[in-house]
Amino acid sequence: MFNRMETTIFRPGPFAGLTGVYAIDPVHSTIGFSVRYGMVTNVRGTFTAFEGIVKLDGEYPARSEAYLSVQTCSVDTGYPERDVHVTGPDFFDASTFPLMSFRSGGILHAGNDQFRMAGYLLIKDIELPVHVDLGFCGASRDAHRQNCLGFTGTATLQRSNWGLDGNRALATGGVLISDKVKVTLDILAVRLDQAQGA
Repeated sequence: MFNRMETTIFRPGPFAGLTGVYAIDPVHSTIGFSVRYGMVTNVRGTFTAFEGIVKLDGEYPARSEAYLSVQTCSVDTGYPERDVHVTGPDFFDASTFPLMSFRSGGILHAGNDQFRMAGYLLIKDIELPVHVDLGFCGASRDAHRQNCLGFTGTATLQRSNWGLDGNRALATGGVLISDKVKVTLDILAVRLDQAQGA
């Protein structure tokens, strides 16, 4: 997904030189999810419309901040009929709640290039704490001489906590859709204050 990057790669290490404000590039980033379906397989999807800001304090990473906004109508599971269901009243109810958002509340360095971010996820006007495990992938300068950084993230959520309750019991036992949802992030962010990072 980092096809925007050129060959000038800076290894993760001292982060001080990366301090700055970055905008998430939605063209080269992915926000995905997977959920157990029918007790036997996983259904995967992505959100195709989102924006976000990362305020990175490279010298003191714990002071860094992140904000993300996602259009709930932008779900793409590869099956239009299912997308209509997921964005409907049983789940996101996108016509009533067009946005979900995340704001960070704190970051802990977990060693090497790993971090754990605490924050708050707002879905359907319900805001609850979540934790995201982050991996810093490195920094580069792209073909347009813009300074970029990349990271991955994972989080596991219980969708019913946010009122995403759609489900039905199976005749063989269990339920059609698991309450647990795994969220995955592959993010490329472009530095906005380029003059300072040149």
